Order: sequence, then structure tokens, then C-alpha cells
Amino acid sequence: MTNHVAHPLTEAAAPGRRPAPDVEAWRLRRLVDAGFPLPLAGELAATPGIDLHALLGLLDRGCPPELAARILAPLDGERP
Repeated sequence: MTNHVAHPLTEAAAPGRRPAPDVEAWRLRRLVDAGFPLPLAGELAATPGIDLHALLGLLDRGCPPELAARILAPLDGERP
């Protein structure tokens, strides 16, 4: 099971803005540690509106990383 420890810098990014560099780096580490491939983890870590905890929760339930990312991706035309 993935250890979901809250980080003090996990405030939601403003819509349309990338997370702060330190937050993005922390998100990237969490996703890679959980088993996401580096390119996908990098994209998800930099995308505003992606719920990191929901991604990790899907992995904990046995969902493959690529499918978890697709499930939580914004619909076409929607802004995160």
C-alpha cells in the first residue's frame, strides 16, 4: 500500500497555473515512488487540477498508472 503522507506544500494550484517548482518536484517524487513511469509522472506532476491523492488511491486499488491517469484526466475542452 502506498503511504499517503500529506505535504505542507500541497495547496491546490490556481486553475491554469503550474504548481510551484518545489511542489511539482514533490509530486513527481511521490508519483515515481508509487510506480508511475517518469514521463507520465512528470506530466501529471506539472498539470494543475490533477488530484495526486486520487491517483495514488487508484493505484492502491490495483489500477495501472496509465489507466489511473486516464480516469482522472480532464474531459476534452475542460480546463483543470
